[in-house]
Amino acid sequence: MFNLRSAILILGDLVFFYLSLFLALALRSGRDFDVNIFWGHFLPFTFIYFSWLIIFYIFGLYEFTFSNKGPLFYSTFIAALAVCLVAGITLFYSLPLLGISPKTNLLLHISIFGLLAFAFRQWLYHLFLNKFQARVAIIGQNPQTKELIDFINGNPQIGYKMIEHIKDDDDIYKKIKEKKIEILILAENINPGSELTKDLCKCLPLKINIIDLAKAYEIICGKIPLSFVSQVWFLENLNEREKYFYENTKYLMDIAGAGLITAAAMPLLLLIGLAIKLEDGGPIFYLQKRVGKDKKTFSLIKFRSMIIDAEKNGAVWAQNKDPRATRIGKILRSSHLDEMPQMINVFKGEISLVGPRPERPEFVEKLEKTVPHYNLRHLIKPGFTGWAQINFRYGRSVMDSFEKFQYDLYYLKNRSFFLDFLVLLKTFNLLLRRE
Repeated sequence: MFNLRSAILILGDLVFFYLSLFLALALRSGRDFDVNIFWGHFLPFTFIYFSWLIIFYIFGLYEFTFSNKGPLFYSTFIAALAVCLVAGITLFYSLPLLGISPKTNLLLHISIFGLLAFAFRQWLYHLFLNKFQARVAIIGQNPQTKELIDFINGNPQIGYKMIEHIKDDDDIYKKIKEKKIEILILAENINPGSELTKDLCKCLPLKINIIDLAKAYEIICGKIPLSFVSQVWFLENLNEREKYFYENTKYLMDIAGAGLITAAAMPLLLLIGLAIKLEDGGPIFYLQKRVGKDKKTFSLIKFRSMIIDAEKNGAVWAQNKDPRATRIGKILRSSHLDEMPQMINVFKGEISLVGPRPERPEFVEKLEKTVPHYNLRHLIKPGFTGWAQINFRYGRSVMDSFEKFQYDLYYLKNRSFFLDFLVLLKTFNLLLRRE
């Protein structure tokens, strides 16, 4: 999700877009440079910059967790610049209405921008890592407390620093004041009139931000812990009337989006179908029963990635390096291209572009017995992709499903057109990396 750090990265890139354009034009023109040359390029390049921002987001370069040093960051940053260059060339030469067709200018421009944007990210990472971190303390103890502490300690670049784990019998006011705590996380319920409540009231003049563990998880980790979900939580956070316009408009957005994706990918889809058929002569598509909204079952359509009759002995969890996968199937599954025929399910209204991924009836029956409140996933349409898919690995067990359901709860509470748009953009990133 976007936050202050992401906004700073985007604003920085916007500044560097125009600064690098100015410098590139000045270097190319030499003594003949005139400010009117810059203004002649301003509007055409502004159109291009919008696509560059989207490309950088898809590559994860506006997630501050990815704005650090390391080989993966270097390779990703260079790859994003290369795609931006290709996008720039494509747009300039396919849309003559832009009025210019830069060649050397574009290459020089993106080289200067790359140097500026790279240096900015390293400086910003160092700055937030060492200077601007919110000082955090936690009161209470439960299984999720240690997980949150470990997450904060393992990801200092997200902007939080764990300072203290305060005990109930500690002098809370003294601890907060001495340690200069800014955020206090409550890992236990507080009762009116209790000593803890009184101690917290004394801390109000210190102007600290007091939040419960569920809210902290939601803000910091992008998921909602099941241990903090109760009937009261449902009433407070799942008011479907507030989503009336969103839910009734989403289908139109789904149809438009699925149409664009299908049209853009059609040549590739035809090649995939041909490759599957040539490999073993079997069917191109595979239909699998899944559970949708209100627990209605439907047939999910996928490119066949396994040998014929792979599940003749019954449904089993997908495995990493599954021996049942065909040669073409291994490529399709690692790139997630086997999911593309599900656009048909979107057109039929059985799934949305974004939502909790639909599960198989055999697994749903088992998960509803082991994962608390699992049936909540069926309040809305399942999705071609989802918040859990871009934040967690492919689910292969009950424990994986437990973890992913916490991300599904986050989406269920916070779903919106903006969040759907961000999820779709991040989904393209899945095609750029192997699982």
